[in-house]
This record gives sequence, structure tokens and C-alpha cells, in this order.
Amino acid sequence: MADSTAVVWFRRDLRVHDQPMFLAAKERATKALALFVLDPTLLEPAGPRRTAFLFRCLRALDDDLGGRLLVVKGDPADVVPRIAQAVGADSVHVAGDFGPYGRQRDEAVEKALGDVEFVRTGSPYLTLPGSITKSDGDPYKVFTPFSREWTKRVADAAPAVTDAGTLSWMDPGEKDGGPRAVRVPDDPAVDAELPAAGEKAARENWEAFVDEHLTDYDDMRNRPDRPGTSRMSMHLKYGTVHPRTLLADARGTGTGAASFRNELCFRDFYAHVLWWYPRSARENFDPKFDRIPLDTGKAAEERFRAWQEGRTGFPAVDAAMRQLQGEAWMHNRMRMTVASFLVKDLHLPWWWGARHFLNLLVDGDLASNQHGWQWSAGSGTDAAPYFRVFNPVTQGERFDPQGDYVRRWVPELAGIEGKKVHQPWKLDQPPTDYPAPMVDHKAERLEALDRFNRL
Repeated sequence: MADSTAVVWFRRDLRVHDQPMFLAAKERATKALALFVLDPTLLEPAGPRRTAFLFRCLRALDDDLGGRLLVVKGDPADVVPRIAQAVGADSVHVAGDFGPYGRQRDEAVEKALGDVEFVRTGSPYLTLPGSITKSDGDPYKVFTPFSREWTKRVADAAPAVTDAGTLSWMDPGEKDGGPRAVRVPDDPAVDAELPAAGEKAARENWEAFVDEHLTDYDDMRNRPDRPGTSRMSMHLKYGTVHPRTLLADARGTGTGAASFRNELCFRDFYAHVLWWYPRSARENFDPKFDRIPLDTGKAAEERFRAWQEGRTGFPAVDAAMRQLQGEAWMHNRMRMTVASFLVKDLHLPWWWGARHFLNLLVDGDLASNQHGWQWSAGSGTDAAPYFRVFNPVTQGERFDPQGDYVRRWVPELAGIEGKKVHQPWKLDQPPTDYPAPMVDHKAERLEALDRFNRL
């Protein structure tokens, strides 16, 4: 092979293990430049929490690459061709991006590269979004039949064997007149306790989950008071681990492993939905929900702020919203609970809540977040029936039976023992520093059903 150079452009794949694009680059080049582009279009709306976590992942990746990660800020359609020309690259390698913006950006970069080959290898998912269809070529809109086909497709999926030594990495400043390495910016100020970032942290977190919680995952994943979930969503978001690696360790026959595989399948399903229906990131997937009456105006905005700040008077809802504030993460059962409350008790638009989640969640992923919200609102694919309205008290009593989760996040209720903490207004002496319920759930449930029936 003649001496040649490749650019490896990292995006949502900030790791060195299980990197198929490394292998594709190795087939075409004798050395490679590692590149990350700080794209203002993605960075500016990300919020300080996701930005800080991203920067920490980049520093960890730079360490793994021996300090050879080039970080440049700008429009990728300008930056990537300029860097490729500066180092004399014959090819640029990426993992495919299948989101609405990512597809447009990559088409623009590929066009701007001209004769430099733009090579897409793999994706952040177990299956390429858009690749699983019905026999007639139409996309799946229901999860269960999609999952059957998905299971067949991933049966032989195995991690790619790569590490930092798979490629010979260039020092970004070694070529005369070439690009100079740019230091990863300092973290923005963050008002939450973020998890450890980077590939090493991801692998340690995953191994601990497999050892301690995978077996009973199906039983404990709905308990916010217990450490029963993997918390791998933020690592999947930034690609510090690939789902192939998780699937390889979750191929057991037990209910825990099966339940975890189902969650990986849901992640792929929502990515496929977004690929086929990009408008669903902003609009109701089911257009009939465009006609459902929603509350707006100053009073609605005040109720929304109370929900955001965990001041609804419903302890399970408030605990979850305060967990979001404190940890930049929320337990999945509680995500469904607070989403149902916003849409069906407060009658507010689901996209208000989805936007708030994306602003604060470290794992804020467009496909999973938006379609998870539409599931709760009843307007999405394979959605919960609109008449399914989560009772915030029942959810708390069932999944936080001793009240430990509420007492952790709502200190005003820390002195109330057991499940009584879920209905403090029933106590002989209700706490004076905690609000009464802002709505009558039974009445608002009927109101939600009435609004739906008007359709």
C-alpha cells in the first residue's frame, strides 16, 4: 500500500474499541488524523450539561489517542475539507449519522470534499436506521413486529476488534503548514452532578451493572428507589460504548438479559422512526392529535414552571423533576410518570416537556426523547392509548413502596415514614413547606379523556 493518509472524524463514537471505521481507514491508509469538529449548530442548543459531558469525553478520547485528537470549531462543511486538504488525505471516515441534521450535514461535507472519498461505516445503532422494513418495503410503525425482524438481524452482531493501536495516528501539528491541535475548551458551569465520562468510565459502569444487576434487571428496572438500571444511556448517546458491546454481554436466556435487549431494540426502533419520519422530532406522529385542545397562555406557563421545578404537590413527580435538576438524568419509569402528568393532568404540549428534557438530560437523544414523549402523549408510533393516564400517587406507591426515592429528592418530606410520603396532604399535620397538589388528578383525568373524545 502506498503511503496515504485518512481523516477519522469522530462524532457520536468517542471510543477506540469496537470501531469499524478504524478498520475501514486501515484498508485505505497507512496513517490517520483523528478529528472532532465542534459544530455550533449542535453545540449551541445542547445546554451546559451535555456540553460539559461532551468535553470530558473528548479529553478522555484524546488521552487514549496519546494526545493526538485535533479539535476544531466551525461548520463541518468548511472544516473537514480544509483539514483533509491540509494533511493530504485520500479519504474521510465516519460512522453514519441518520438524524435529520446529520444526514444533511454529511451530504454537504461529502459534496465539499470533491475527489476525497467520504466513507460511512456503521452507525451508533445495532441496525442501520431505515434498513428494516416490511416485506413490501414500508417502514414499521409498531414495535413488536419490528423487534422480531431486529432480533434476526442482530443475532450475529459482534464487536469489532480495535483499539488505539489499530491505526498509526498523526500528530496534528507534524505536517508543515498543517492544522495545529486545538485544546478542548474548558467545561461550562454546570449545576448538576454529572457521571464519569469517557470510554473507561463506560466500560467500568457496564461491567458493574452486568455483575450486580443484569440478572434481576426485569424485576428492578422500574424501581427508582433501587440501583436497578444500567445508566448506560449517556454513554450510548456519545458512543463511549457501542450497543454491540452491550448486546454481546446480554445474550443470556434469563428475563433480565431479555428485558435489556428489548431496551436496545427500542433505541433502534426510535432511530428508524426518525429516519423515515423526520418531522416526528417536532410534530405529532399521528396528525389527529394536532386537533386536541391544549392549554397555553400565562397560567399554563406558570403550571409548566411548577412542573419544571418540582413544585406540583405530587411527591413522585416532584422527586423525579428534582432528580433531573440534580443529576442531569431521570429514571425511565419516572420519565413516563412526569410526561403523563404534564400532558394529561396539566394539558400542556408534549414538546414543552421534550424540550426541557433535552436541555437538562446528559443522555438527551433526539430520537429516543421525542418518541418517548410521544408515546406518553398518545400521539406517537405504537403509543400508549390516550386513555392510559398514569396516576402519580399510584406510580409512587407501586414503584417507590417505602418512599425512599421521594425522601431523597424532596427533603421537605424527609420526616414522613413509609408510603405515607406519597400523600402528605392526608396527614393530620401536613408539612407546611410543601405545596398541596396543584390539580385534582381524578378530575383532570376525566378532562383529558373528554378532550380526546372531542377528536
